[in-house]
Amino acid sequence: MRADAQRNYDLLLAAARQIFAERGPDAPLDDVARRAGVGNATMYRHFPTRCDLIIAVYRDEVAELCATGAALLGAQSPQDALHEWLRLFVEHVAAKRDLALAVAHDRDTERSALLSTWHESMLTTASELLDRAQRAGAVRADLDVRDLLTLVNGVALATADGDQADRLLAVVGRGLLPES
Repeated sequence: MRADAQRNYDLLLAAARQIFAERGPDAPLDDVARRAGVGNATMYRHFPTRCDLIIAVYRDEVAELCATGAALLGAQSPQDALHEWLRLFVEHVAAKRDLALAVAHDRDTERSALLSTWHESMLTTASELLDRAQRAGAVRADLDVRDLLTLVNGVALATADGDQADRLLAVVGRGLLPES
């Protein structure tokens, strides 16, 4: 991609990320182009459909979450690393749910495969963090990563604010501790 095209692409993604966070994935695409400082034609050259733009934004969100998880693998405390990533996962689910649902409602097989790939990457990240914490004896050895993600996903979907999510994650965290 030429440098100016890459710059426009990056500006569009940043603008879409902000606007979707503010107003959801149904926000007018004209607003995305306007905030990015480009014309509609430029936006549609990069993202022919709304779903293409949503996919690009959500892909970056998942990649950022997983990259943070990979960085946390080097943290001093495996237990703290796992808890921090689970907190970020809850924030991700709560804030990005509408983006994921917008992609999921599209019946395109290729898009369904993308969702599956993204979910698998988050599962892999969580599994690596959980395995490390289990090997260190910091959390219960009988925990299953799918059960854990289902539980914290429920926290994300059931809470209306960050304070309540933090309190519920603290309860979950106590339940992860090895039996004494």
